[in-house]
Formats: sequence, C-alpha cells, structure tokens
Amino acid sequence: MPRTSKVECPGCPPIRALTFDVLGLVKVIEARSKQGGVPKVVERWGEPDSSRCVLATSINDCKTDPFLAVARKSGLIEVLSPLNGDLSVSISNAAGADFRPEDDAFVGLHIFKKQRLELSSRSCTLLTCTTKGHASVRSIEVPLVDPISNGSSTTWNVCASGNILCSKVDGYENYALFGGKGVEVNVWDLDKCTKIWTAKSPVKNSLGIFTPTWFTSATFLNKDDHRKFAAGTNSHQVRLYDISAQRRPVISFDFRESPIKAICEDLDGHTIYLGNGSGDLASVDLRTGKLLGCFLGKCSGSIRSIARHPEHPVIASCGLDSYLRIWDIKSRQLLSAVFLKQHLTNVVFDSNFSDEEVTGSAADTPPNEAPDGNEKIIDEEELLPTVKRKKASKEHRSSKKLKSKKKNKRLEGESIDAS
Repeated sequence: MPRTSKVECPGCPPIRALTFDVLGLVKVIEARSKQGGVPKVVERWGEPDSSRCVLATSINDCKTDPFLAVARKSGLIEVLSPLNGDLSVSISNAAGADFRPEDDAFVGLHIFKKQRLELSSRSCTLLTCTTKGHASVRSIEVPLVDPISNGSSTTWNVCASGNILCSKVDGYENYALFGGKGVEVNVWDLDKCTKIWTAKSPVKNSLGIFTPTWFTSATFLNKDDHRKFAAGTNSHQVRLYDISAQRRPVISFDFRESPIKAICEDLDGHTIYLGNGSGDLASVDLRTGKLLGCFLGKCSGSIRSIARHPEHPVIASCGLDSYLRIWDIKSRQLLSAVFLKQHLTNVVFDSNFSDEEVTGSAADTPPNEAPDGNEKIIDEEELLPTVKRKKASKEHRSSKKLKSKKKNKRLEGESIDAS
C-alpha cells in the first residue's frame, strides 16, 4: 500500500460560501472562529434533480435586499435570497413550445449591483447569455407582478457562428466580454448594445500550425479599467489583452497540459488565479507573465470555479472532485476542504457574513441539549426513580436479614427452654 500522510489544516477565517452542483442543490458552508475555523455545511436548498443542474450564478450581496441569481439546465433563471434561499422570481428562457433548453443552454449570468432609486418597488437587472450567442438584459420587479411580461428586456446576438462558452462583466457594469469555441473574444457596450472591440487570432507558430479559437474562461483584471482582461483557452494557454494597445494578445503563455477551466482576478489588479482540467491551481503575475507558484495540495478533478474573498486573503475552488477547498493566497497553503458529495459547478462568497451572528448555532446549545447527534445527555431526574428503586430494594433486603436474625434467635431461645 502507498504511504499516506495526514495534512493538518490550520482552519479558515470567518467566511460564508455558497456552492452549486450538477443536481441543482445549493449548499451553504460557514466557518466561524468559535468552531476553530472549520467550515461546515449549515444549510441545503432544493431537491436533487439533474435537470435543474446549475450552469451559471451571480450574487449581489449588498446589505439591503441582497439577491442571488441562478441559471439552470432546464432553461429557468431563479432569483433567490442568499440569506435563506427563498425563491423570489422564476423566469423561463423558452422561446416556443418546441424549444429544448439543452440546445441553447445558459453560459453566462450576471446580476447588476446598481440600485435603481427611481423605482418604488424592489427590482433587479440580469444579463444572460446562451451558447448560441443570444444575450439579453432584462429588468425584473421583485416580487414579479406579471409573470407573462417578465419585465422590460433588450436582446441582441454577440456572435454569428460558433458557441459562446464564457462571459464576464466589468466592475462598473458598463461593458461585457464574450468568447467561446470558434468565437474570438469581443467586448460590448451594454448601454448601447454595440460591439466596441474584437480580438484578432494569434499568428501561426514556428511550425506553421494555427491554433483554432477556443476560449473557455475570461475575467477583467481591474474594477476601474475595462481595457485589460485575461482569457484562458482549451489549448492550455493564458492570454492577456489590452484593447487600447492592440487586437492580438499582449502576453501569452502556456500552463501545464490541460485546458484552462477557471480564471479569477485578484484585488491588486495584476494577479490572476487559474485552474485547469487536471486539478492544478496556480497564481500568475500578468505584469511579467511569470508563474508565482502553484497551490499546495493536488485536486483530483477538474476545477470549474474560483472565487476571491473581497476582504480575507483567501480563495475558494471547487470542481468535479466534489470538494470545496479554501486556500491562503499568501502562502498558497490549503486551509480546509469540505466534501459535498456532488460534482460542483460554481462557488460564490457572501461578503456580508458576520462571525457574531451565532444565534441558534452549536455554540449556544443549552446544557440540557445534546450538541452532537451521537452524544446523549442524561437528565438527573430520569435517574431518580431508578435510584429510589435501588434504595428500596436495599432496605427491603436489610429488613429481611434482620427478621431472619430475630427469627433464628427466637428459635434458639425456644430450643434452650425446651432442653
């Protein structure tokens, strides 16, 4: 048998993460300082159903009226509460009676964080994109008053051929980029719904081989600048684009031998975290294109989603090995891992989670209640009848012995008198 060593995980800072899987389940994982920073599953929303597989997610975790948008395989877009999982709005993407959702599945979803103060009721604005390039921006009232109208919407097509596989919205939510198989990455103005930039295919290599266009993931580098973004390809290549400089990549390099499946930007504006189909997770400085290092601890499955916490120096990764892993971005050490049983597709952080919210948790368990299902606390009152019965039985036995002694003495006296 191979030798194995147990890895001691130091624990996580106080965080709250939401994971999504192929069976449509949403699981809430929390790590609290009173529990040693060990993340645990505290809630599970939904029932397992493969037709409700989560394809794309987006969260608006503002302090007032937070929303969580989920795009499912069945062609539904659901707007949930990230606090308790209550369903607010459900919208169908069906274009007709003979429409099949798998023919034009969702690949991109973004819920805008801009608040529209002029509206009296609560509302949310969603950007969606499908495999065939059908992009749509729609505003929905919450709760939905008219299920037929689905609110106001603007629809356009972002590609003439090929399949869209990735999309991303910049920090100010004015621009969006799209790319995919046979589709060069392009940038659109969301206010005017017009294309402002399209990438140009890289030149052939020294052997005269041309690499087909196949983008799998992309992200903007800086919240304040929509001109620079990074994209990963199916040919395990990472490219940095600057739309103000040129149409071809500014920097391009290979990472391992598997397709790039997930890319996430850091808060510093020049570092990205990328994961591939073999479970490799690394950080790269795009100012120089140099690999900063790989995260220690091999994942056994393809990484499908990476999320950077907006406050704590940690990232979360998940994928087909069914594990949610929390990593320290400075030391690149594994802080903790949670096994969630199903193949995971996405993970997001709730940045407004407070460690002081311990109402109803195991830390506040009353003394007479069991903190664990395997432990059983016995009440003293339950033992009282047993103790009384034991005392009674002892007294009964002692009285029996006393009576027998008196009887023996009486018999001895009678025998002496008779003699």
